[in-house]
Amino acid sequence: MQILNQLEKMDNFTPKEIMSALDSHVIGQKEAKKSVALAIRNRWRRQQLDKEVADEVTPKNIIMIGPTGVGKTEIARRLASMVDAPFIKVEASKYTEVGYQGRDVESMIRDLVKVSVSQVQSQYKYKVIADAEIEAEESILDLLLPTSPLSDDAEEMKKEMDRQRKTREKLRAKLKAGKLEDRKVELRVKQQTHAASIIGMAGGEEMGFEMQDMLEKFMPEKQKERKVTIREARKILINEEAEKLIDDEEVTAKGIERAEQSGIIFLDEIDKILGGNRSDGPDVSREGVQRDLLPIVEGCSVNTKYGMVNTEHILFIAAGAFHGKNPNDLIPELQGRFPIRVSLDALTKDDFERILVHPKNALTRQVELLLGTEGVKITFKKDSLSAIAEL
Repeated sequence: MQILNQLEKMDNFTPKEIMSALDSHVIGQKEAKKSVALAIRNRWRRQQLDKEVADEVTPKNIIMIGPTGVGKTEIARRLASMVDAPFIKVEASKYTEVGYQGRDVESMIRDLVKVSVSQVQSQYKYKVIADAEIEAEESILDLLLPTSPLSDDAEEMKKEMDRQRKTREKLRAKLKAGKLEDRKVELRVKQQTHAASIIGMAGGEEMGFEMQDMLEKFMPEKQKERKVTIREARKILINEEAEKLIDDEEVTAKGIERAEQSGIIFLDEIDKILGGNRSDGPDVSREGVQRDLLPIVEGCSVNTKYGMVNTEHILFIAAGAFHGKNPNDLIPELQGRFPIRVSLDALTKDDFERILVHPKNALTRQVELLLGTEGVKITFKKDSLSAIAEL
């Protein structure tokens, strides 16, 4: 319900309201908050346009420049959580130029789609949870009271069915009252099968997930008998029943659509892929990675296990410390795909004091609550906060 409410509220979120919401988690960095708030609002505006025009409006990707620990990642993560957008954080330094050992840049899109499909699946499960609970209850009653073989005699059959019905209702009443939670039952549980991925060849990552998906469809489903409590059985059965009630194709389609239209990729350490002044050969994993990133950021179709995904409207937020470097050192084509640059301020002692107290669930509040579980009451005085901030 909270997720659905967030989506409804987004229709009325102004940039100021988005910034205000971010203020409860991140101290300072007004310009960075303003940039991401406008980017999200523009995304909502684009979705109100006619499809013909909307397809032409691309997101204004952002580069955040600032030292470690000033809130670059936190701003992007909190923003995505607030608007319930599919979000992943990746480090640019873990990718390498095509043809060299390392992750393929397209894998970030596959990871984003996986997150998106999982989000949609969770929301669909929430919608069918009531029906799944009813089905799970019936399955538990079947486990507690297996059906007895019926007599050939009609009169005896009627008596036996009546007796089973009454016993079942008594068990149902106990089940609803929570009196059978610790009772153990034997349950057949699905075992997830994993086909081996194909690696170690050019394009191996793509072949790997395609082959794995194909093999898993043909491999027989394994089940294992387990003795579990009613409490555990209920969770397992509700999950299984919910999966049966969900249309997988619809979930996949919605997941792809959400990734394409609302996805956010936080590309950290982008300064680590700036070209150096090497003269002894190609600068592997730097300029080559930039050129591999370019079509992804520019807009292309990426093949995933869920289907083709268009990256044209995904919002990319890049970040880096840029010590002794500058975003202008990126290849010109990639610079053009990150038109908005914003510098984040280094944190001062006053900022640290505010961080200790003002954010929602600040560190001091966490310590107070944690020690409170032991019956210990702790209070942070102003001079102690000042000393911590100084350190």
